[in-house]
Amino acid sequence: MSLSTKYSPAEVEDKWYKYWMDKGFFHSEPNPEKEPYCIVIPPPNVTGVLHMGHMLNNTIQDVLVRKARMEGKEACWVPGTDHASIATEARVVAMLREKGIKKSDLSREEFLKYAWEWREKYGGIILEQLKKLGASCDWQRTRFTMEPDLSEAVVDVFIDLYKKGNIYRGLRMVNWDPVGKTALSDDEVFHKDVQSKLYYIKYPVVGSSTEFVTIATVRPETIMADSAICINPNDQRFKHLKGKKVLIPLINRAIPIIEDEYVTMDFGTGCLKVTPAHDMNDYELGKKHNLEVIDILNEDGTLNEKATIFIGEDRFIARKKITKELEAKGYLNKVEDYKSNVGHSERTDAVIEPRLSLQWFVKMKEITKPALENVMNDNIQIIPPKFKNTYRHWMENVRDWCISRQLWWGQRIPAWYAPDGTFVVAKTQDEAY
Repeated sequence: MSLSTKYSPAEVEDKWYKYWMDKGFFHSEPNPEKEPYCIVIPPPNVTGVLHMGHMLNNTIQDVLVRKARMEGKEACWVPGTDHASIATEARVVAMLREKGIKKSDLSREEFLKYAWEWREKYGGIILEQLKKLGASCDWQRTRFTMEPDLSEAVVDVFIDLYKKGNIYRGLRMVNWDPVGKTALSDDEVFHKDVQSKLYYIKYPVVGSSTEFVTIATVRPETIMADSAICINPNDQRFKHLKGKKVLIPLINRAIPIIEDEYVTMDFGTGCLKVTPAHDMNDYELGKKHNLEVIDILNEDGTLNEKATIFIGEDRFIARKKITKELEAKGYLNKVEDYKSNVGHSERTDAVIEPRLSLQWFVKMKEITKPALENVMNDNIQIIPPKFKNTYRHWMENVRDWCISRQLWWGQRIPAWYAPDGTFVVAKTQDEAY
């Protein structure tokens, strides 16, 4: 018998994995004589194929489960896939577009049929890839997060949290995906450095034909939504501007000059345009100074009638056109190269728009207290220990979690709405009425 000089994964791995499956080595049943050990796989999305992050994650789980089996425990590793509603819907819409079908021409039920077809195709690919990795999952227990009983469990938890006061509906600034046309939670937004431009724009001071206030911004397309210009009260350069107003270039709407120590004197020009509807920090500043909130963007990222100019233009096309107009009319002082940290949708890769929107949120301060207390009391160990303070900082500064999604596919919020805007949270329509 001769041995191969090289290892051949195709010959070895498939053979032994089939043997393990045929013998049922990965299946488990409740056994009172053995200590139970269970891991539920963080379900990978059905939108494509596994990546290196999945491989690392699943390898660690596999090591833990196999170790537990060797220790004589009744080990069960439950596999499954997640519906990933935002990403899946974007992929299904793209697939339909290639077939010449518009989402707007379909009913929700018709769209769901295509979404489930997508899930059947790509969910199966992911599970087969997990098997290729040698994952010792109990494949008889494979689940999908949109299965009726799992979906029902989500509804039950939502209703329970709502009754306890941990879920509410409110008008708040959210991360808006103009491509997916949906709100996103903070952890669905990733930031990346983008090479852009810093535009220095001159705002005429009301009552003067020669004086201007110059601001620096990466978003000239939002100047029509400005509500104020803010200066630091300790900045002697602008002491003479207190109480005055300026005109927004191109539209000539007067806005006040306000003072707040939030403004950094040595950044940019020391003057800040305040646009409460299109910036998270500006929104908070606007609330503090009772400024008007002017939303000039539609849900798809185009300018609406409140912009008064370039209505219907995409935000990025509007940026180019407004820049040219500002330059032509003498309002553009200069343009500099600038690297900015820009939020992108994890699902569609669209540039995120901060947007004031009526959405559903989970109150995170109270709900996270037990986790934080257990870590700080060492009931739960953070490994390595140096990340204990990082965990504490994260948990103490967590913001309310936006759980709404404006989608046709995925888990629906169990709220029933009346024509007057009131709503009832209930499991079924009959219970709501």
